[in-house]
Amino acid sequence: MADAWNKKYVLKHKDAAVAEIELDEATGAISAIGNVYDTRHVPVGIAVKKGRIDRAALNEWWRGRAIPASRDGIKEALLELKLATTHKLLDKSLGLSLSDQYWICPSGSDADWRQFNFFDHGFSEDVGNVLLGKGGASDAISLMSPDNTSDGWLKKKWTIIEGKRCLIKGGSGATQQEPYNEVLASVLMERLGIPHVPYTLMVQEDYPYSVCENFITPQTELVTAWYIMQTQQKQNHVSVYQHYVNCCDSLGISGITDALDRMIVTDYLIANEDRHQNNFGIVRNADTLEWLGAAPIYDSGSSLWFSKPTPLISAAGKITCKPFKQDHNEQIKLVTSFDWLDLSKLRHIEDEFREILKGSLFVDEARSDALCKALRKRIEMLAEIVHSRTPHVWVDDRSGDVKENIAYSGQVEDDLGQ
Repeated sequence: MADAWNKKYVLKHKDAAVAEIELDEATGAISAIGNVYDTRHVPVGIAVKKGRIDRAALNEWWRGRAIPASRDGIKEALLELKLATTHKLLDKSLGLSLSDQYWICPSGSDADWRQFNFFDHGFSEDVGNVLLGKGGASDAISLMSPDNTSDGWLKKKWTIIEGKRCLIKGGSGATQQEPYNEVLASVLMERLGIPHVPYTLMVQEDYPYSVCENFITPQTELVTAWYIMQTQQKQNHVSVYQHYVNCCDSLGISGITDALDRMIVTDYLIANEDRHQNNFGIVRNADTLEWLGAAPIYDSGSSLWFSKPTPLISAAGKITCKPFKQDHNEQIKLVTSFDWLDLSKLRHIEDEFREILKGSLFVDEARSDALCKALRKRIEMLAEIVHSRTPHVWVDDRSGDVKENIAYSGQVEDDLGQ
């Protein structure tokens, strides 16, 4: 009877067979794990003990591939797609993603990754269009789409532009500000020489969207910080920040403190409220499993007072902070060195922000002025911190740490969130 309600697959990493799994027909969850073929290719951060994969952990990883239930407009989209939950979309596209190279192959099939992956093959934009609220679903809709495994709460879709896989992402609320913020963050990081994913602005039917090219290739994949931190048990006396650094060091990943310095500085300057532990991480070679280093910075839209009414825009006001501390003034203390930072390169950047916002039907002149003024103030505040800091003194402690599960719940409830 069980077989009638379960579908059998082989979880694969490209063409490396990882393990036999069964998916519950009703819920889409992994109901059983059979033979384990290659523990080296088990997803990073999923425990394997005595040759057995932790099913609960693998299930959380699998569910984390699905579109979050908090996605803007997802209830309406599911009605159009005639599906009960986003988890039901996963097997419709064999779990394939544009963030990594894992997928599920039906048991008994001789299919290989090269036949189906979205890096080398075109894909349907039907699901993406429905998710963006564009066009209606029909009986002939194709569910073979990388949008089935896109995370984050903003409306978004994958598309192919001039042969490149690109993510189009919208804004939220009355100001629709996130796409503008992505472009400004790109400009800021470009000026400071910080590795990042470049974003451009696209306007369709008067609504703004950010556009970025996928930084993952058929040979690479993104492993988020959350899963890096599951590779070791965190000790109580160790801060969240230090735990992440320790995990990276144990895995042989180099250059992490330098990358974190740049990310923390960026997030301080743009008052980022949502750098959770699932929208930064490490890139590795999917074939050799070699760690290639920190991913370029991406997904910076939830910043620059995006959800605040104009009168409440304040550079010195209380701003939600992640991924390590709950306060930006505490998190900036984690930066090990400012020697690389030249804030003079940000001269007149607020004028560039004003140009980015120009013509918006959602951000009026008063809000634009307030945002530009607050951005300049954040730069001045950081300059004061850099100037007053005692050389070569670095402080890390557990006070003010984020809750340990903040990133995890952020992903499951809640952007390669690029």
